[in-house]
Amino acid sequence: MTTSAEDFITTRTLDGWSRTNRARAAVLATDDVETIARAVTRVAEENADAPRHLRHGVIARGLGRSYNESAQNRAGLTVDMTALDTVHDIDHDALIVDVDAGVSLDALLRRLVPLGLWLPVLPGTRQVTVGGAIAHDVHGKSHHSSGSFGDQVADLDLLVADGRILRLAPDGTVDDPDGALYWATVAGLGLTGIVLRARLRLQRTETAYFLADGAVTGCVEESVELHRSGWGEEAEYSAGWFDAVSTVPKLGRGYFTRGRLATVDELPTKLRRNPLEFDAPQYLTVPDVFPSGLGNRFTFGLMSQAYFRTGSAYTGRIHNITGFLHPLDIMGEWNRFYGRSGFLQYQFVLPRGGLDAFAPLLRAVRRSGHASFLNVLKMFGDGNRAPLSFPTPGMTATFDFAIGRGLDRLVADLDALVLDAGGRLYSAKDSATSAATFHAMYPRLDEWMAVRRGIDPTGVFVSDMAKRLELV
Repeated sequence: MTTSAEDFITTRTLDGWSRTNRARAAVLATDDVETIARAVTRVAEENADAPRHLRHGVIARGLGRSYNESAQNRAGLTVDMTALDTVHDIDHDALIVDVDAGVSLDALLRRLVPLGLWLPVLPGTRQVTVGGAIAHDVHGKSHHSSGSFGDQVADLDLLVADGRILRLAPDGTVDDPDGALYWATVAGLGLTGIVLRARLRLQRTETAYFLADGAVTGCVEESVELHRSGWGEEAEYSAGWFDAVSTVPKLGRGYFTRGRLATVDELPTKLRRNPLEFDAPQYLTVPDVFPSGLGNRFTFGLMSQAYFRTGSAYTGRIHNITGFLHPLDIMGEWNRFYGRSGFLQYQFVLPRGGLDAFAPLLRAVRRSGHASFLNVLKMFGDGNRAPLSFPTPGMTATFDFAIGRGLDRLVADLDALVLDAGGRLYSAKDSATSAATFHAMYPRLDEWMAVRRGIDPTGVFVSDMAKRLELV
C-alpha cells in the first residue's frame, strides 16, 4: 500500500536560531524519499490551476540553525530532513563522502576525523545539516584558503518541483549541462528544490588538533589594519573577536587567531597517543529561564572586558577542534541567553576597497545603545559562481543584538552604510532587511530568479523569508 504524506504530517511551531519570526506550520517528517516527492508534486499540481496569491508551497528544513525564517513556511508545508541522516559511503582513496542531506556536520566529523579525514569548510557550529550548508553556502575560518561549502561538493541530488531527482555538479551534468542549476541551488535558500543527498570532497589530516597563533589589537584601526595586512590569510584558518561595547579608544580592539591542522610531530607527547581523537564534549545545555533584556550594555561590557583579558599574542599553540573552530558548541541551546524575545544577528561583508567603512559603522553601533558581545571579524577570499553566495573578497563582521526598542532603526541605518560601501548581508543570518535592500546588495539576483523560475514555474518551493525578500 502506498504511504500517504498526510500520515507523517504534524503541526509545529517553528522559528530560527534567533527565536524570532515564529510560525505554526505543517511539518512533514519522514525518511522516505518517495513520500517527500509525492508531497512536492501534489503541491505542484494544486499550484498549476491556482492564482498566485492562493498558491501553497514547500520548503526543506534541517536543524533550524539559520537565524531567520528561511526554513519555515506558515502557509504551506515544511519538510523536516533530519530523518534522512545516513552516511552511505566513505571513499578513502578518492577522498569523497556520500551522505544524506539531513546528516549533521557534527555527526559527519565524528565519523571522519578518527579515520584521518577532514571537511575543509566548516561554519561556526557543527550543528548544521549538509543540506542546510548547501542552501546557504556556509563559510568558515578557511574561506580565504578553501572557499565556501558549495566549492566542496562533488555533486548532489536535487528533488525538483515536477518530482524528478536531478544529479547536479559544479561543472555541469546531463541534467544540468552548464551547471547553472547547481550554482542556483548553492546559496539558493532551498528555493530550487530539496537537496536529498550529496558527495563531498575531503582532505586528509594526521590529527584532530590545530597549531595556532594569536594576536591582540588595541583599537578598531589596528583591527582593520591587521586584516588589511593579510595576517590571517597567511594561514589556512583565521578569525577573531572584536569589542563593540567599550568606548574609544578601546572600541574595536580585538583578539584574533590563525592556524592550520597540526601534524603528529607537532603535538605534545600526551596527545600523540591518540592524535585523531574527536574531543568535542558539550558541557551544558542552557535552560530556558533567562529574561529578555539581560544582554545589555552593562552585562556585555563586563563580558567584553573579561574576554579581552583572556587574549594574548602567541605562536605555535595547540587547540582542539571545538576550542579553535566551534567554542559555542560547548553549550547547547546558547541562544536562550537572550530570553524568549530572541536576538538579531547582523553579518555583513565589506569589499577590500571599502574597509574604511567599518570604523564609522562600529561607532554607529556604539552610539545606538544596542550592545553586542558575540562579534566576529575575518577576511574572505574570492567568491564562487553562485549568484546568491554571500562571501566576496573583503572583510566580514558579525554582531548579535538582543531584540529591543529601536533595533529596527539601527538595522536600517546599518543596511544603508553597508550598501553604500558596496557590501551585502548574509542570507543565513538576516531576519529583518527589506526586499529592496537585499535585491540591491545582490546584483546577480535576476540571473538567479531566471534559473529558479525555469525549474519551478509555479513557485512550489517557498519560505516565509522568500516572501519577505520577494524571491517568489
